[in-house]
Amino acid sequence: MKVIVDNKIPFIREAIERIADEVVYLPGASFTPQDVKDADALIIRTRTRCDRTLLEGSRVRFIATATIGFDHIDADYCQKAGISWSNAPGCNAASVAQYLQAALLLYQRDRKLSLKGMTLGVIGVGNVGSKVAETGRELGMNVLLNDPPRACREGNEGFVPLSRLAESCDVLTFHVPLSREGAHKTFHMADEAFFRSLKRKPLLINTSRGEVVKTDALLHALDKGEVADAIIDVWENEPDISHTLLYKAFLGTPHIAGYSADGKANATRMSLDALCRHFGIRADYRILPPSPEHPHIQAEDLTDAVLQMYDPRRDSQALKDHPERFEQLRGDYPLRREKEAFHISFSNPAITCG
Repeated sequence: MKVIVDNKIPFIREAIERIADEVVYLPGASFTPQDVKDADALIIRTRTRCDRTLLEGSRVRFIATATIGFDHIDADYCQKAGISWSNAPGCNAASVAQYLQAALLLYQRDRKLSLKGMTLGVIGVGNVGSKVAETGRELGMNVLLNDPPRACREGNEGFVPLSRLAESCDVLTFHVPLSREGAHKTFHMADEAFFRSLKRKPLLINTSRGEVVKTDALLHALDKGEVADAIIDVWENEPDISHTLLYKAFLGTPHIAGYSADGKANATRMSLDALCRHFGIRADYRILPPSPEHPHIQAEDLTDAVLQMYDPRRDSQALKDHPERFEQLRGDYPLRREKEAFHISFSNPAITCG
């Protein structure tokens, strides 16, 4: 069996080489029809567009994307061509929640405000959105949930319409898949009309897909004060992002909110498990991220502890200094571990790390 693997997928080499007879590692954005022609499977990220152009005439029968999103896979073509595929739902939910927690605590400190009692609107309540909602509650925020697909399936209880969030929320955070058409279209869901409907001048956060928020509309909303601040991790036209939005944003990062080592290990494991199931191979491997360099944290308070584990200012400043290095900053992202990898103690014993 021959497998083509995106060369930026971590923790995969030893495991995949126990499974496959031949493995080829390539940059995700440069897969060609010639590269995949005699491959049995592909393991990719979002930078590889899997459609007729890439796959027609190949012997590829399985694709695993080590990502939550799968809009880079032409599902209709794959079905017609007899190509199965899998994604990794929930793999980086805790990582995105960590990013949100750090960003919100930093925002609270730098803007000299209190998150407690503020209203957080979570748009999209899947694996990631549910974790983010939990994080908001732990920070003392009131949380409103918007998820029309879930409301259709499960009933309206627990969910509110987007118009209610626009009226009531101090913070809005997007965790939806990218859908360009249909009843639950999310492409440019945050457009001019959406921003005009806002009542509270919220902080807007997008860690879902760049195209969910219309860039020009957000810039206009920031200029007019309809939006107080923005935290942007995903961008339209990546990697050729809007420098204007980058420099206006409170934090602007290179699509790395879900890039903890723990989340990456989960995604790699889920991709390999799916590959093994498809081809009937015994899954004989372990994938564990390395320990953090400084696993013991002595902190004054929760904000200090969280920012010692992960400080998003580093990623934001790196991108603002060199926006042309978006792909390099994303592709060569350094080790970042989640809370479970650390031992945390506080100078005030009454404090706990929520």
